[in-house]
Amino acid sequence: MFDLMQKGGPIMWPLLFTSVVSLAVVIERLFFITSASLKRSPKVVDGILAHAERGEFSEAIKLGQNSRDFVATVLTHGLSHRKQSFSNALMNAANKELKRFNRGLSLLDTVITLAPLLGLLATVTGMIRAFGILGGRELDAPSVITGGIAEALIGTAFGLGIAVMALIPFNYLNARLEQARHEIQNAATHLEFFVEGGKRT
Repeated sequence: MFDLMQKGGPIMWPLLFTSVVSLAVVIERLFFITSASLKRSPKVVDGILAHAERGEFSEAIKLGQNSRDFVATVLTHGLSHRKQSFSNALMNAANKELKRFNRGLSLLDTVITLAPLLGLLATVTGMIRAFGILGGRELDAPSVITGGIAEALIGTAFGLGIAVMALIPFNYLNARLEQARHEIQNAATHLEFFVEGGKRT
């Protein structure tokens, strides 16, 4: 590994840094997603909505306060502030929960864009080095020339490899974010219907 880093040239160190950053983000996000999934409690969410439908808002709040489900947290926050600004309370709680799902995605997106560009930079610098030696007519050092070409190829391969490996979890995490957004919106819509309907009656 260290030998490849040396052959790849100085651009390999920023590439190594981006790979370490992306790996750390992916591991942390997978732990978060697993934890959020284990905390899910659809029965509690259904119970909150059932209480709200019957106008039993205090019972719904008590039920939600004991849950660590992110959807239940949003619904409970909205019900707790229903007399002030119910819609805004739901929106603020939803944004807070979705922000937790969105954390780190912008960093992965940057790595996906940056890694191939760094690989391309390694290609350019490697070829400049190789052709510079040819221009200087140092043909008695073919290993130096091939070293420049190797630098270009290794850097490109590493950059593309990092981007590909970051793209897969990035798409998965985006899918989980959209799933969480859909679940929150669906439950919040039902709750808003029950609360606003109760006010009209």
